[in-house]
Amino acid sequence: MNEKKAKENRKWASYSTIGLMFPVSIAVGLAMGYFLDKLFNTSPYLLIIFTIYGVAAGFWNLIKITGNYGKKK
Repeated sequence: MNEKKAKENRKWASYSTIGLMFPVSIAVGLAMGYFLDKLFNTSPYLLIIFTIYGVAAGFWNLIKITGNYGKKK
């Protein structure tokens, strides 16, 4: 019974990271694009590209997390 509760707690802990996953991945992409734009003087292009990569990474992690628990049942 205790092992079942521990598995359930791990699942909820993993799901709770989803709320932080999107803002962090977008912020990392945004920061990388901003600093690379400053370094290479390419104005908004790298900022836009890396922000899109950050959004895609957030969705990829969402699919990965939710898909793992769907397969285990």
